[in-house]
Amino acid sequence: MAKTKLTVPSILEAVKEIKRGILKPLYYFSGDDFFGIDAAFKLLEKKAAPLITSEFDKEIFYAEGKMLVDILNSASAFPFGSSKKFVVVKESEKIKDKKALISYSASPPDFTIIVFLHYGKISNPETQVYANLINAGFLYEAKELRGKNLVDWVIDLAESNGKTLSEDDARLLIDIAGENRNLLEVQLEKIVTFLGEEKVIDHKIITGITSSLKEFSIFDLQNAIAKKEKQNALKIVLKLIDSGIEPVFIIYMLTRFFTGLARINEIKDQKLNVYAAARIVGTHHFYYDNYLKARTLYSDQKLFMAAKALFKADLLTKTTSSDSKNVMAILIAEIME
Repeated sequence: MAKTKLTVPSILEAVKEIKRGILKPLYYFSGDDFFGIDAAFKLLEKKAAPLITSEFDKEIFYAEGKMLVDILNSASAFPFGSSKKFVVVKESEKIKDKKALISYSASPPDFTIIVFLHYGKISNPETQVYANLINAGFLYEAKELRGKNLVDWVIDLAESNGKTLSEDDARLLIDIAGENRNLLEVQLEKIVTFLGEEKVIDHKIITGITSSLKEFSIFDLQNAIAKKEKQNALKIVLKLIDSGIEPVFIIYMLTRFFTGLARINEIKDQKLNVYAAARIVGTHHFYYDNYLKARTLYSDQKLFMAAKALFKADLLTKTTSSDSKNVMAILIAEIME
């Protein structure tokens, strides 16, 4: 009989409880979203701080080369002078044998809060260790925020800094700065500092400041491709690679761009207003006109060829060790044939 596939709860559930002051004796934070893991940990650390009155009651372990049994024995020892012990196990993905967690998670001491930071997705949550953690409510997964969830996060971050940001302008900031939340947080902090007492972050502020803070962005690459500026597009994409932008993300954003272009004629036939049209295309209404102009340069056949080129580049990036710059250079050349 096949095993039932277990779903790992979202780390956002843990965050909601921690914010309300509900602290569990054990947390196992995992997932591909390192920002989400670190943010949840910092919140937990902050909420637990008033309970830790002695520096001897806070311990940090790096898992590599450590025996889990030794870590759990330390976590099971009574606090020196605090009401709680706080134990952090970093790089938990490097623990080779986690079986000791089975007995510990069945009855964790209530005088300890132990948190495991596992950077990476757990591929086998059905195994006994992880299944027990899930059933006990201790295992959480941080997934990369996408789409509306990421937009809402940017808006919430702006509001926490006393600023207002519309959904369209939040999408614009993401288009320009990328989907990495560390980078988005840095960009938003700089915008907030620049604004001073002003409350509203709009598209003029975003484009003005982000362009001065960053030499090139995905947004610049899209503009160059939209205008069929081949040499400029090649220069920008290579700079993006040098700055650490992942090829997979570039391909994803260009795919989204061309998907939007492919819908232009259909949208024009519907005679929608610019705000509704821009939202369907996936851009800010301020830049919708750029899509209209680009569509005149890209026929249906050209869009089909661009889609093939993007699929090919995506396949090369994910299944081979091809040089990123070569893949991107070929992609730009094939898109603009």
